[in-house]
Amino acid sequence: MPLSVLVTGANGFVGRAVSRALLERGDTVFGLVRQPRSTMPGVREWLHTSADFDAIDADWPAGFRCDAVIHLAARVHMMNETAADPLAVYRATNVEGALRVARAARRAGASRFVFVSSIKAVAESSTTRAIAEQDPAAPSDPYGISKREAELALIAFGRESGMEIVIVRPPLVYGPGVRANFLQLMRAVANGVPLPLGAIAARRSLVFVDNLADALVHCIAHPRAAGQTFHVTDGRDLSVAELARALATPLHVPARLWPVPVSLLRLAGRLTGRSPQIDRLIGELRVDSTHICEVLGWYPPHTVEHGLLETAAWYRSTH
Repeated sequence: MPLSVLVTGANGFVGRAVSRALLERGDTVFGLVRQPRSTMPGVREWLHTSADFDAIDADWPAGFRCDAVIHLAARVHMMNETAADPLAVYRATNVEGALRVARAARRAGASRFVFVSSIKAVAESSTTRAIAEQDPAAPSDPYGISKREAELALIAFGRESGMEIVIVRPPLVYGPGVRANFLQLMRAVANGVPLPLGAIAARRSLVFVDNLADALVHCIAHPRAAGQTFHVTDGRDLSVAELARALATPLHVPARLWPVPVSLLRLAGRLTGRSPQIDRLIGELRVDSTHICEVLGWYPPHTVEHGLLETAAWYRSTH
């Protein structure tokens, strides 16, 4: 049955994919954004300029009601943080902002709130096995801490209000329009830059943006999603060396990978003050996403190969 869905951050990298998936399903999509005329065609835009969603009740359109919310808007992980108190800034947007949206949507009739969290709410790395939903959460940076606190706050609000809360924790999301580290890697591969990645065997989970969007659509529509926490991945983990080689093929370039020992990469990180970046590059972060398959019968509709092909095609057409 078609639903009326509010998508916060509807003009973002993931938001546009989610909006497209909802529209294709026949849902009515309202996009809560900070910039006008920036969403997918067919999305009904609602402009709200505050990153922390303060005064959202005053901005709430008269008579507007929705069935569900997909909350994507967030202060994302910052590589070069400049705030004097980063955790306070993350909390203002990611915790208090999410709660403000949930409260306002509940008053407007929404029965379900899908919160897009992050695997960083649980951990930065995995050890002997992939991270599962029931594993103890031990976030290590302000972004991850704020996401975990938002999860707990929303669960408590759901118990108080009767709103169905669904938490989705993706790992690194890629696809057409991707930015940050993934784009830097793709640019380096495309430009033939020799990369010291050939000896890195640790695997990391990824999720193609259209796979994540499809999972989020399931989470607003499936009755068994209520009250659940789901990890969502492509179902196949790659080492960074395998990822670079997989990108090189559709980019029509050779993968120039040097087998530099991991110990030397760690040393280089310490000497250059870039140990956190090196640790993320060489560390393992495998995520178990079988729970959503078992509960909702959801499986990624696109393979890793398809996702990387689409991403490389976008890169070639725009760069």
